[in-house]
Amino acid sequence: MKIRELLELDKTTLSFEVFPPKKDMDFANVEKAAFGIAQLHPSYMSVTYGAGGSTKGHTIRLAGDIQKKFNVPTIAHLTCVCATKESIEQALSQMKEAGIENILALRGDVPKDFNGNAFTDFSHASELVKFIKENGDFCVGGACYPEVHPDSASKQADIEGLKKKVKAGCEYLTTQMFFDNNIFFNFMYRVREAGIAVPIIPGIMPITRQVQVKNAVKLSGCNVPERFKNIVDRFGDTEAAMKQAGIVYATDQIIDLMANGVNHIHVYSMNKPQVAKGIQDNLSEILKVVD
Repeated sequence: MKIRELLELDKTTLSFEVFPPKKDMDFANVEKAAFGIAQLHPSYMSVTYGAGGSTKGHTIRLAGDIQKKFNVPTIAHLTCVCATKESIEQALSQMKEAGIENILALRGDVPKDFNGNAFTDFSHASELVKFIKENGDFCVGGACYPEVHPDSASKQADIEGLKKKVKAGCEYLTTQMFFDNNIFFNFMYRVREAGIAVPIIPGIMPITRQVQVKNAVKLSGCNVPERFKNIVDRFGDTEAAMKQAGIVYATDQIIDLMANGVNHIHVYSMNKPQVAKGIQDNLSEILKVVD
C-alpha cells in the first residue's frame, strides 16, 4: 500500500522506524528486532539507509521481508550520497522486485573519512525525487527540519528547498526529531503560509539513554528544552529509569500533537521493540478515540 493512500484515509497513523545492519553477520539480530516491532502492526514502518548507500541490500531485504511476513507497508530510504543514476536505477529495480512501493528520498550523510566528491549525479534530494518519479510508480516522501536544515542559509532558504522537493514530486514530508512541540507548530505555520500543502508527519525520538541527547543535538541541531534536560539530569544515570522517562516524554509529545489535530505520527524507534511497544501501550485508549 502506498503511504499517500494511508495518509488520505480518515484515520490516525502511528509508524515506527528501524535501521538495517552494517554487517551481514548482524542481520539476524537486526531482523529479530525489526520483526518484533512489525508484530505490533503499526500503520507502516520505515527502513533507513546506511551512509553512502552502504546498507542498500540490507535495507531492501528488510523492508521487503517486513511486508511479506507481517503485511505492514514499508518505506525504504534512498540517498544521494555516492549515488549515480545507474546505482539508483539498480536500487529501484530491486525495490520493485521486492514489492516495495514507498521511498524516502534523502540527501544523506557522507561516510566517515570519505575523500572525494560524494555528490555527483545527485546534489539535492529534489533531484533524487524527480529521478525516482521518472523511473517507477513509487510513492516518494522527503525529510524536513522544523529547526532548519543545518546546511540551509536561513529559514526562508530551507522553505524554498522544500518547495523544490514538492514540485519534483515529493508527496509527503517527515520531520527530523524535535523535543518541543511549539517548534513543530511554528514550523507548520511557516510551511503552510509558503503554500506547501503536502502532509507533514512529525518525527518523535524517544530518548532512553543519556548519550542519545548529545547524538541527537549533533545530528539535527535540535533544541533541548529545560524540562527535558532536567529529566536527563535526574534519571540519566539509571538505565531503567531513563528508559521509562524517555518513553513517557515521547508519549506526552504525541498526546499533545494528537490533541491539537495532528493525525499522523512517526516514531524513531531505533530497533527497540520494547520502546515501540511502550509508546503504543501508552496510547492504546487514546488511539481508539482519535482513530
